Amino acid sequence: MPAFVKTKMITNEWVGDVEQAQQLSEFFRAIEQDGRIAPTHISIYMALLHYCAEHQFQNPIAVFSYEIMKIAKISTRSTYYKGVRDLNDFGYILFQSTRKRNQGSKIYLISKPSM
Repeated sequence: MPAFVKTKMITNEWVGDVEQAQQLSEFFRAIEQDGRIAPTHISIYMALLHYCAEHQFQNPIAVFSYEIMKIAKISTRSTYYKGVRDLNDFGYILFQSTRKRNQGSKIYLISKPSM
C-alpha cells in the first residue's frame, strides 16, 4: 500500500481536502463559460481557497490583502482590489471590507456562484 494511502485515513484533514476539491471543481465549472474571468481572478480565488483550507475551512475568513496577494503572486493592491471587487460583483465571493488596518476584511466563499 502506498505511503500516502496509509497516512490519508478518513480524518478532518481528508474531509477538508474533499471540501476543497469540490469548491475548486464548482468554481472551474462556473468560470468555464464566464468570459469576464481572467487569470488574476483565478489566482485570487485559488489563494482564498488555500487560505480557507489553512484555517479549517472557516467561512467567512478574515484576511488582510497582503496575505492573499503573497499567495496569489499579485504585487499591487489596485490589481488585488480590482480582482476581489470583480469576484464579488460576479457572485463568486462576498467581500466585506472593514477599512481598518488592524482587522482583516471578511470574505465568504460562495459554493455555487450565481450566474
